[in-house]
Amino acid sequence: MDSRHPLPTGKIVTHCCPCGHDHGPSSAAEGVDRRVFLGGMGGAALGIAALSGLSWASGSRSAELPAAPPRKALKVKPVFLYQLYQKAPQTSWRPWGGVQTEDDVRAETARIEGELQALRSRADFPVEIASLTATRNAGELAALPDVAEADVLLVYACDGNLNQIAALQKDTVFFLRHKSGPVYLYYEIISPRFLRQHTDELKVPGMDNEDVVVDDYDEVLWRLRALCGLKNARNARIVAVGGSGGWAQPSEVITDLVKKVWGLEILEVTYPDLKKMIEDARADAAAVALAEKRTEEYLRDPNVSLETERVFLRNAFLLEHVFRKIMQQADCRMITVMHCMGTIMPVAETSACMALSTLNDDGYLAFCESDFVVIPAGILMASISGRPPFLNDPTYPHHGIITLAHCTAPRRMNGRDAEPVRVMTHFESDYGAAPKVEMSNGTVVTNILPDFQSRRWVGLLGEITAHPLLPICRSQIDIAFRCDSKLLAERMQGFHWMTVYGDYLKEAAYAVKRVGIQVEILG
Repeated sequence: MDSRHPLPTGKIVTHCCPCGHDHGPSSAAEGVDRRVFLGGMGGAALGIAALSGLSWASGSRSAELPAAPPRKALKVKPVFLYQLYQKAPQTSWRPWGGVQTEDDVRAETARIEGELQALRSRADFPVEIASLTATRNAGELAALPDVAEADVLLVYACDGNLNQIAALQKDTVFFLRHKSGPVYLYYEIISPRFLRQHTDELKVPGMDNEDVVVDDYDEVLWRLRALCGLKNARNARIVAVGGSGGWAQPSEVITDLVKKVWGLEILEVTYPDLKKMIEDARADAAAVALAEKRTEEYLRDPNVSLETERVFLRNAFLLEHVFRKIMQQADCRMITVMHCMGTIMPVAETSACMALSTLNDDGYLAFCESDFVVIPAGILMASISGRPPFLNDPTYPHHGIITLAHCTAPRRMNGRDAEPVRVMTHFESDYGAAPKVEMSNGTVVTNILPDFQSRRWVGLLGEITAHPLLPICRSQIDIAFRCDSKLLAERMQGFHWMTVYGDYLKEAAYAVKRVGIQVEILG
């Protein structure tokens, strides 16, 4: 042991989710559990706003469920940049390139327009592609309204001044042709003349080699998917029931995460306001009848088994309805719950686990614990993939396996099909209704490991190998990974992970570098 480093002196909190209760020899004076610490970080420290004026009577009728707002569409402006040259005797009068005449321009414009139609039809994310502008003068683009409104430029860089494209300060994907059509000049010179500006290092702020695509529209598609995710993750609005925080982090860290990096707008709902909403919902016969109907429908599914008291599930559907109404009045699609391990239980007469699960299945984003260290990763990955994320507690990696678990998880992990589920109690409290989602073995999953400082994330690709029933949080999976277990242990940072079905590591890395976060991909 290195004697130069002093040993930690405080007692280790030997439980995961005590929710402010003493579960062992450690007392409040000796250790701080994760949710007590979160609860100590009030709205003043974070600069969040209170969501006041909530009313059960406002918004949709009590017999109707508000629907989740859709993701915002990515606005793409395609530009074909080219030049034409006049033949001159006894001198080199033209550069490389297969677009040399007006006929070539017309043919290439038609080719691009057809390819854009195909690209739009293949997109699995919301996208609006503006009309193509073919120009020899990139300087005129700044005056075009659809350039100003665009989130990203898709520049077909045949020939012309790319420095004028960079001056627009827009996210840009450059498409070059080698074999897919007439070869472009910038297939030769985009690196030395533009990106490196005649030096050996990248010189154009905000642009690098990842922004260049040659021939392959699959490569264009995943970059646009990443930027759509980023658009929906930045400057988003989220309701925080009971306040906001970050797992064991001081308030200034969360301020940096929420405001400086992601620009999130947090609207806080107090527990007294939530209690009043729930009481009004319970007094509304139509709302209670709807909760009962949804309970019956949920339990009719042959892939659902009930292993807790039925009233807990019904109360969960009523709580979920309240959450929908709150988000409707806040004009947002995201919610998180502080003190979900204790405070909410006597208020809702159930746990929050099932309500969060069904919200995620219906297109909302719903997170437990109000942990804003990891919540931005969940917003981003859901916005990239169009699939709900699984916020989870990781364990310790060994023999190429790690267990991930939490007491809430979506069932529609692929965005469509509901996985089998056992409705049990929340594990630590042995109370309420919590889903044990039986996620499909053999499924490839993307795991994001955010650091506490929001400077470096780790991305890990894995495959689900089991969904055991250990005495831990109910929804649990073992995933296999390819990298060395010790390497993963050394690279683990922060605490909570975000997991989504599918491989979206490239998209994640491409998106978050734009907010100053680097991603290390392991396997």
